[in-house]
Amino acid sequence: MRTFARTAAALLAASTFTAMAACSPPEKESDSGSNKAATAASAADAGGMDALVAEAKKEGQLNVIALPPDWANYGEIIKAFGTKYGIKVNSAQPDASSQDEINAANQLKGQDKAPDVFDLGGAVATANVALFAPYKVSTWADIPDTLKDPNGTWTNDYGGYMSIGYDSSKVPAPTSVADLLKADYKGKVALNGDPTQAGAAFSGVAMASIANGGSADDIAPGVEFFKKLKAAGNFLPVDPTPATIASGQTPVVFDWDYLNVAQGTKLASWKTFVPANAVVGSYYVQAISKDAPHPAAARLWQEFLYSDEGQNLWLKGGARPVRADAMEKAGTIDKTAFGALPKVEGTPVFLTEEQTNKAKEYLSANWAKAIG
Repeated sequence: MRTFARTAAALLAASTFTAMAACSPPEKESDSGSNKAATAASAADAGGMDALVAEAKKEGQLNVIALPPDWANYGEIIKAFGTKYGIKVNSAQPDASSQDEINAANQLKGQDKAPDVFDLGGAVATANVALFAPYKVSTWADIPDTLKDPNGTWTNDYGGYMSIGYDSSKVPAPTSVADLLKADYKGKVALNGDPTQAGAAFSGVAMASIANGGSADDIAPGVEFFKKLKAAGNFLPVDPTPATIASGQTPVVFDWDYLNVAQGTKLASWKTFVPANAVVGSYYVQAISKDAPHPAAARLWQEFLYSDEGQNLWLKGGARPVRADAMEKAGTIDKTAFGALPKVEGTPVFLTEEQTNKAKEYLSANWAKAIG
């Protein structure tokens, strides 16, 4: 499963992809300055959609990173984009974290293998805006102002709510976050990544905080909860994946509702629970690398993701697309998929950039001490 906060050290901190990149000479310098797309802040700047498509096809490739096929339906999204435009999508490090994406961009700068685009958790995104190229998609007006940078440097893409996924054949159904401290869950509770680097894990700690008297301004009770979870012997220091869930290795998982729901389509006994009055929501962030080796394809990818087709493909994967309200009003949303989204009870909490940064600082100073 993909991580940040997309959510331990980075999932693949010593990945083969990154290690090879670090010790290999650049294969070829990027020619990103050779066409209008390299500096285009909209399709119009690139000469219009037809010109953008033509230039993207000429480039012929798109480099994406940290996009697992089973994360928000990215497998189908990548296939649909490649088929529609005849562009080869190179998907690197599918199980990497958001920080891994940034590391790869820095280490591979100037190479054809460098990431063209990013899909990041909020905290990592806000810390690295200097790496992004401003771009406003054709459906820009449909995206709420609070979910995009006014200059187009970054844009929220899809979101969901933090949840607890569990194998009902192995553990009793939890009715609260506190239930996970019980003996029934000994050695069974996993968190999707390291909250200092992974968005899903970060929001898992935030949910635990709110469930234990904390707030968006105070994540400390969440860290304390996981400290107690470890002391009880219930915390499982394993990054969950579809394989660990299928095998029963990680019977309880803190993760986004759309990811837990997706696992339920593969494992009938896998259920998804969003604790009442501890509803933490978050959107991931889309951005284009300012050093993208395929700048036209990068911008065309954004156009596809924010089109009705791309948004409905995310929705099909159980994620809430950022244009959902506008598409519902226009009658272009997939009503069946929209109606199947998990229900929540309580007022959702969305951390602001300031709250996220404050929480991240606290986690950096205290998470390792609490968990070891």
